[in-house]
Amino acid sequence: MDSVICKNDKQVLQMIINPNLPLSGDDEAEASQDYDTVTDETFDQIKLAEVKRLEKEGVTFAETGNTEEAMKCFDQAITMLPQRASGYNNRAQARRISGDIDGALEDLNAAITLTNGEGKVASLAFTQRGLIMKLNGDTSAAESDFKQAAKLGSKFAKQELIQSNPYAALCNKMLGQVMQGLKTGAPQNE
Repeated sequence: MDSVICKNDKQVLQMIINPNLPLSGDDEAEASQDYDTVTDETFDQIKLAEVKRLEKEGVTFAETGNTEEAMKCFDQAITMLPQRASGYNNRAQARRISGDIDGALEDLNAAITLTNGEGKVASLAFTQRGLIMKLNGDTSAAESDFKQAAKLGSKFAKQELIQSNPYAALCNKMLGQVMQGLKTGAPQNE
């Protein structure tokens, strides 16, 4: 039995299965939007080019485990353009990897403040802060941050919300069983 689910049916299922997620139209369209409300055009372009280079270099250092050099790059980028949130978000990641959770939280709070809680960098910062809160056992704060990040388009944050919702998990499991039964033609349990 072939079953075709229209877009409207998918949205209704999403509302039932994932009641805590914000309603959205098309995830692909949402993902392609530019979420940054503070544009790099407001900064001196020569400084901005150097800051972007430093951040890219810092990310490369962090990815190879050299957080000390990564921190130096991010510190320098922040010194050059202290009103640019991206540097704080990147440095927070390096701090978190280094075990400096308090420093990471300070940087994430700064990034969120600088972005007014809007845009791609804010989404990343809310997600990072949510992960820290989750690891610290503060599920309420984690959920709040994941909701904010999800509203800003973070698919990862949406997944975190789904996984943390026991009702959604149960619905997902039951729906998965029904869908598997439909695929295989197995009789459904009454």
